Amino acid sequence: MSEKKASNQMWGGRFASGPAAIMEAINASIGFDRKLYAQDIRGSLAQADMLAEQGIITTEDRDKIVGGLNQIKQEIEAGTFEFSARLEDIHMNVEARLADLIGPAAGRLHTARSRNDQVALDFRLWVKEELQRLDAALTGLIDAFLTRAEEHAATVMPGFTHLQTAQPVTFGHHCMAYVEMFGRDLSRVRDAIERMDESPLGAAALAGTGFPIDRQMTAKALGFREPTRNSIDTVSDRDFALEFLSTASICATHLSRLAEEIVIWSTPQFGFVRLSDQYSTGSSIMPQKKNPDAAELIRAKTGRINGHMIALLTVMKGLPLAYSKDMQEDKEAVFDAAETLDLMVAAMTGMISDMTVQSAAMKKAAGSGYSTATDLADWLVREAGLPFREAHHVTGRAVALAEEKKVTLDRLSLVDLKAIDERITDDIFSVLSVQASVKSRTSFGGTAPQEVRRQISYWRKRLKQDAGRAKLR
Repeated sequence: MSEKKASNQMWGGRFASGPAAIMEAINASIGFDRKLYAQDIRGSLAQADMLAEQGIITTEDRDKIVGGLNQIKQEIEAGTFEFSARLEDIHMNVEARLADLIGPAAGRLHTARSRNDQVALDFRLWVKEELQRLDAALTGLIDAFLTRAEEHAATVMPGFTHLQTAQPVTFGHHCMAYVEMFGRDLSRVRDAIERMDESPLGAAALAGTGFPIDRQMTAKALGFREPTRNSIDTVSDRDFALEFLSTASICATHLSRLAEEIVIWSTPQFGFVRLSDQYSTGSSIMPQKKNPDAAELIRAKTGRINGHMIALLTVMKGLPLAYSKDMQEDKEAVFDAAETLDLMVAAMTGMISDMTVQSAAMKKAAGSGYSTATDLADWLVREAGLPFREAHHVTGRAVALAEEKKVTLDRLSLVDLKAIDERITDDIFSVLSVQASVKSRTSFGGTAPQEVRRQISYWRKRLKQDAGRAKLR
């Protein structure tokens, strides 16, 4: 059959002629929704089996449909399938080819189904599979951080607020901060899968169908927990896509913050880490340069993902129920965000896994900026009985003196400190070094090496338990 004839037949008898070229161009989505071919064929196979089981089509027609769909999948994967813009989308391209292969039996496949529930199914299946891929990728990134945290549970570095030296921490503790962040991302991914685990197939155009279909059967065949419960909402819902983009945006923001730290840490001024050649580039004019381009690109790509989220929110915000063609704009945003985030997570996992941690530079910086001042104030409260505000004032004077003498706090003499407050004893020197400061922070979730190792153990166990539960699902 000709493309024009096929197009008219797909639309139905009301239209006497094919679409104008401009209408065809704006209406077609096959340029991007061909990505859904596997999900579309999978849904059609489940539909054919259910229709035959319910006696709505014959088993002979079902077998022809199944054979034709499997051949179409092979053709697409072999690169021999001819996609047509005249046929608008992946659904009509597959259906037209099926008609070429098996004849009139192909027309029975669409019984009790609409393109509205068909696209909702295909897209939901794709997003669910992408979330499962993201689950595995984030688990790998968390594991890479746990490995670095184990190696550096006791490696001291400066902790920052306002990008100013605040208190000494360990690099392992800093790594575990990102474990927590990406752990929340992982939790959001799994929550999203749980919420979207419902099959749209059978909602038809918006009102359901009068055919005796079995939606439980198709839901189970397609790996969903259950079918959706309202046909109007089913075909007009894109919450699952919005939730994916929201999750992706938050995760990308975490990746961007980490990328920014890597950019800063890898400068000669900081020198905390050194990236491998695999994740760096050189300069075309300055031979000494080693640029953290992978980190910079991760930082930049976050804006792209955030833009996609805003774009789809804007598409959906004014749509009346049920389906509107506006919703065709949902896929490109999600496809690109998913591809971008996959690349960002993979690149970050690689950087964290093989970067060199410059422990000596971290240790040197940890003692700068009078980072143990809080330890001095705490000692005055705990050992000398001063109210904290008074202790804060005394400590400020000690910092001013150290600054004047151009030494760290632990290099001030006992005479110097007693001149500020006579209640200070030589026991003060047990808390003024960065190592002593770090070891003292033993509160739950603190930076003490023993506490860092406890949190690493918790996360190792948690990931192992999650993997065990995933195998049972």
